[in-house]
Amino acid sequence: MINADELISVAESLPIELKTELIERLLYSMSPSRKDIDELWAQEAEKRVEELRSGKVKAIPGEDVFREIREKLSE
Repeated sequence: MINADELISVAESLPIELKTELIERLLYSMSPSRKDIDELWAQEAEKRVEELRSGKVKAIPGEDVFREIREKLSE
């Protein structure tokens, strides 16, 4: 049986492509994807992109958002 330190050492020595696959599989094993939920998120993302493109909504620069948050937290 391999211990955690040995396993981590082996994982760290892998090429980047295999590390990426290992990470994806480990994350998936912790929180398996639900196809129905993934599809709903994809639809929501597409809807939001279309709203931005059509001008229905206006994007707010990230700097502005974080400035407002900092201001509210400092009150």
